[in-house]
Amino acid sequence: MSPKAFIVHDLARASYDEAYALQDEANRRVQASRASAAPGDPFGELFLVEHDPVVTVTRRPGAGEHVLAPEDELASRGVQVRRTDRGGDVTYHGPGQLVAYPVMDLKRLGLGVHDYVRTLEGAVIDALSGFGVGAARDPEATGVWTDCDGQSAKVAAIGVRVRRWVTMHGLAINVRPDLSHFALIVPCGLHGRTVTSMHAILGDACPPIDDVKDALVGALDRRLLDASARAGQGASPSSASGES
Repeated sequence: MSPKAFIVHDLARASYDEAYALQDEANRRVQASRASAAPGDPFGELFLVEHDPVVTVTRRPGAGEHVLAPEDELASRGVQVRRTDRGGDVTYHGPGQLVAYPVMDLKRLGLGVHDYVRTLEGAVIDALSGFGVGAARDPEATGVWTDCDGQSAKVAAIGVRVRRWVTMHGLAINVRPDLSHFALIVPCGLHGRTVTSMHAILGDACPPIDDVKDALVGALDRRLLDASARAGQGASPSSASGES
């Protein structure tokens, strides 16, 4: 049975440009459906994808300086570079990483951007816990973090944009990506912070990415429905950041 909070689109493998175009179309659909939405209708759409190797760079001043590898090295390794309009800094996406783009109507959910981001983090933490990966928030950095030999390491990145109270972009869970590609950048602009993956933690016990998809969809569905119920469906968002 499909989740109640959103309609799911599993893109399997797709380029960053293709997935962005689909998000953009969905964002417009969700905006247009707001006035006619009935109680119980989905709050939006969710896109799941593994990207071809790509480094995304935001508009934040200095973000481009966090791409450490020259263009010829990136090209030789098959890594594209794309500008992006989400929040945050520099991020890598590639095969073996589960990327989720929820396109959600925050007005109908009754959530502000801060609470929405915390909801995404909570869903990732829930999904990882089901596979025996202990993870938590970091009060100093957005995303989901886990212990790696006594050091805090990022296992999932989060970055969003809001357009007329409908979200774009989302989260990326490192299931079994090529971690060497993260050395091409300063991930999220955080110097001295380690990146890890479920495979690095679990080894041969790492689940297939499709199993992680199922766990994330279920966790995100529950978290969004619970958050909306607490906020009061239809309430105005209490706070926001980025474009509204």
